Amino acid sequence: ADTQELQLLHFGLFLGIYLAALMGNGLIITTIACDHHLHTPMYFFLLNLSLLDLGCISTTLPKVMANSLWDTRAISYLGCAAQAFLLVFFISAEYFLLTIMAYDRYIAICKPLHYGTLMDSRACVHMAAAAWGSACFYALLHTANTFSITLCQGHALDQFFCEIPQILKLACSDAYLREFQLLVFSAFVFLGCFVFIVLSYVQIFRAVLRIPSEQGRHKAFSTCLPHLAVVSLFLSTAIFACLKPPSISSPSLNLLVAVLYSVVPPAVNPLIYSMRNQDLKDAVWKWMTEFFQKL
Repeated sequence: ADTQELQLLHFGLFLGIYLAALMGNGLIITTIACDHHLHTPMYFFLLNLSLLDLGCISTTLPKVMANSLWDTRAISYLGCAAQAFLLVFFISAEYFLLTIMAYDRYIAICKPLHYGTLMDSRACVHMAAAAWGSACFYALLHTANTFSITLCQGHALDQFFCEIPQILKLACSDAYLREFQLLVFSAFVFLGCFVFIVLSYVQIFRAVLRIPSEQGRHKAFSTCLPHLAVVSLFLSTAIFACLKPPSISSPSLNLLVAVLYSVVPPAVNPLIYSMRNQDLKDAVWKWMTEFFQKL
């Protein structure tokens, strides 16, 4: 923003979103960690998802709010590299974790008798560690590749955080060839995860429709709908950010799209899960009641 009034408005708006994300994800993390009834694979992965959401939104918004408050647009080179790495890491890890959560729902509904064996605590920890580790390696590749190129178009990014596509726009013309190979590899990996999620839910819906009682079908669907809603929100914003037509591209639209995929999902995910999950709502209410009674 060019005026101080708009900068303060942006600060207040982002502060409200950030506090809502901190409170929502923090409540989910604390409740799942403290309530032994929620120590199941589904809530273990949900706890990891909330941690990733907190990391994702904390990578961008504090710096944005500081810039708005102090009327500056500068970021150090190392700070930019760290921000790009962390954002790719958290978003990739969240996508991998959502894929694992689809597998968890598939086993729970399609193979319930084998659920305790296939999704024991050791398997859950290994799968979560694989999601975090793979995302770290992927983010390291992207960041090292991006920040090893030579910039020929200045140092001004048309974005409110260090977004890799915007950095590549400042690079020399041959830099895109180096990034293209990594993007092709990324496309295969993310497409594979997407196909896995779709096939899992095809099998889930087929299994649910075979349940004779309406109450059983409703209960099975209720455990899947929050995850499906989070996946849809995550993929729709990410796909639009990556595949929007160049003809409609503009600085203001790029900023809006960046907010949609980096800020909105971490803030909205806790609301999606808490609205559709009665056990989680009851546990949150119980924990909050006990907390305020102790005060």
